[in-house]
Amino acid sequence: MATDLTARFLDALSQSDGPILSTDAFPSIPSTEIKSALDRLKSREMVVYEAIDKEEAILTAEAEGVAANGSPEAKVFEAVQTALQGLKITDLPKAVGKENASIGQGKALKAGWITKDKDLLRAKAKSITDTSREQLQTIQNTRTFPDPKVLSDLKKRKLVKMQKVISYKFSKGPKFAKEFVKEETDLTADMLASGTWSTVKFKPYNFKSLGAPTMSGALHPLNKVRHEFRQIFFEMGFEEMPTNRYVETGFWNFDALFVPQQHPARDQQDTFFISDPPYADTPRADPQETQHLPNRSLSESTTNKASTLDYKQYWNNVKEVHQNGKYGSIGYRYPYSEHESLKLVLRTHTTAISTYMLHRLAANPRPARYFSIDRVFRNESVDATHLAEFHQVEGVIADYGLTLGGLIGFMEVFFAKMGIHKLRFKPAYNPYTEPSMEIFGFHEGLDKWVEIGNSGMFRPEMLEPMGLPKDMRVYGWGLSLERPTMIKYVHNLSSPAEVTNKLCRYAVKNIRELLGHKVDLNFVESNPAVRLEKD
Repeated sequence: MATDLTARFLDALSQSDGPILSTDAFPSIPSTEIKSALDRLKSREMVVYEAIDKEEAILTAEAEGVAANGSPEAKVFEAVQTALQGLKITDLPKAVGKENASIGQGKALKAGWITKDKDLLRAKAKSITDTSREQLQTIQNTRTFPDPKVLSDLKKRKLVKMQKVISYKFSKGPKFAKEFVKEETDLTADMLASGTWSTVKFKPYNFKSLGAPTMSGALHPLNKVRHEFRQIFFEMGFEEMPTNRYVETGFWNFDALFVPQQHPARDQQDTFFISDPPYADTPRADPQETQHLPNRSLSESTTNKASTLDYKQYWNNVKEVHQNGKYGSIGYRYPYSEHESLKLVLRTHTTAISTYMLHRLAANPRPARYFSIDRVFRNESVDATHLAEFHQVEGVIADYGLTLGGLIGFMEVFFAKMGIHKLRFKPAYNPYTEPSMEIFGFHEGLDKWVEIGNSGMFRPEMLEPMGLPKDMRVYGWGLSLERPTMIKYVHNLSSPAEVTNKLCRYAVKNIRELLGHKVDLNFVESNPAVRLEKD
């Protein structure tokens, strides 16, 4: 097709002294094919051309009907004028159609073409000019209209839409010829043997042209930061918990954490509930669970002691501590609903996984450190620092003789390994921890303190129903992966020396630019691997 077009273009130029506009000379040929042929000719300096972009007004399907048959108001006027004694309003839809009647009656009345006499419509004007039809016919013929206000009004009425049209103005080049001669790109053995190499025309090579960029994959910045978090946890002796369950029951997500069934977090405004299936069975051993657990837990799960986990007793203990109180607690003292406990939800935090692992730990109580990093879901309003789907970093430490001061000290060491030194702790309330603390870090870009985590010591009402010893204490804390990434991350290094010379940060002030459909792929590809400033 391109070869045929080049011949037609050369033929048209040979019969013309001036430049040619492609939309006038070749209106039916797509602009992409025209450009392809012109590029071939331009590379041989046979033509020169320039692209012309402009917007044209195009009639919609409704407007084409008006241009052909008249506007609704004109049709209403003709129907009323035809009825010499007046036309009943109720008969108008039959005469002109329901849609024309609803639109045209008001416009004809406003224009003063007809008048209303009780339940009759009577003609007021002797003759009319269908301005709307004439305007649309002008646009149909010229693809524009001299009055911009009229064009704007027709666009608002969805009778006209603007369409970008690309045309090309081309003329003869310095090496113009009537015939397009094919240029050879390779010197072959046959050419050398036959001697035709001396007569053929070779295409010149452009040694200054750049090669096409090779597209490559790139790790998302969150994956890079997640890797750094995992290394920090492994350095501090933690084991990674299984996080393969996005869907949890209300029991593991709320009840086992001593969250009351009337808590606002369990409303549909805060939690995503599963509709099919809506409910699960009561807690039981999962025969496939061990394949997702860390190696150390695998070996322990095969011991006789670990096989004595009683899920039914655990279920009854949780129900009792909520309804009547147990283990020295008075509980919440409300009728416990098994129906509410078995509802399926998208997990609102990875603490549900921590609960599951601590229950397993009760079969063989010992000092342990667990962590997880994965997605959680909350029915929240999205803004610069909140998403409905985000990543949570969860950590738990189980040991004897733990204190709140030890938790604060551990948090300072933990965040210092990420280079975050400006921390504040604020007393808070969590149903499953007492005491509890919110953790704030200073965001240099936003120039304010941002909540980056929550922490506390798990309550006896949560731990003792599992069967853990009374004197065992458990630290628990959670933080999002996105907010620390916004606070601390390497960004656009111009030289390796910048890593040591100064602290570089992510230029992210809106969390939606870091996760979700608004993430710029160039931003993902151009940022190097993160190196957190560690102590």
